[in-house]
Amino acid sequence: MRTTFRKLWFSPFLPLLLIQCSAVILPQPGEVFSDLLGSGERGPEMVVIASGEFKMGCFGTPPPLPGVDCHPSEEPVHRVKIPRPFAVSKYEVTFKDYDRFTGATERADDYGWGRGRRPAINLSWPEAQAYTEWLSNETGEAYRLLSEAEWEYAARAGSTGRMDWADNKANCGRCGSRWDAKQSAPTGSFPANSWGLHDMLGNVSEWVQDCWNGNHVGAPSDGAARIEGDCEERVVRGGGWMTGGPPGAPIRGRWPGSFRMEIVGFRVARTLGR
Repeated sequence: MRTTFRKLWFSPFLPLLLIQCSAVILPQPGEVFSDLLGSGERGPEMVVIASGEFKMGCFGTPPPLPGVDCHPSEEPVHRVKIPRPFAVSKYEVTFKDYDRFTGATERADDYGWGRGRRPAINLSWPEAQAYTEWLSNETGEAYRLLSEAEWEYAARAGSTGRMDWADNKANCGRCGSRWDAKQSAPTGSFPANSWGLHDMLGNVSEWVQDCWNGNHVGAPSDGAARIEGDCEERVVRGGGWMTGGPPGAPIRGRWPGSFRMEIVGFRVARTLGR
């Protein structure tokens, strides 16, 4: 047995074998997975997003595009590099996901619209953070909120300009769906974007990690969250079911982190390859 062990240990093929095994277990861009919770149930479905670069901000100026007005908070347009792959929840965190965290006694208010696959709403920024911490403890993986740059990168999914999903392709104030300006829709009711993520541009706005800053001057270029500025107020991204018109990716919002609203939910990210 000792001789056999030595032959295996010093085999020239062992490093190659280890590399191949590592490559098999690392999730690849586009792959969908869910982590096992301590209860034996599964966490949110996650989609692996590749590293890359993109231009962040409103593309209406300069020069202006026809019919597009940029808000000063969406400027200046700047290049951001996402240095490594990460995973993003395929859907906004649902009540089904969130209720596993709180249990039956501390359930967030659903306004009578129903739970299950509907996005979890009426949650403050600290409560969204607490969910990511619980999810990390349950799975042994590093879950968190997305940075604002990661959110826009994932929402754009390789496209440029202002992305308007009208014609019954999202739930917003005037998108043509049966939920418009009334209530949230069950997650996954509309087609995913080209990277496999649903409801990035409608349904509910989403908390991200960043503190509020009035524009992108001084924003990180590496995809990290911006943790200076007005941290009593936090950034929310994307349009929602009350948005006045078709939601576009550059839409930025600000709310006090303590607020709970029926128009705001969140989705989660997971760091890969720690």
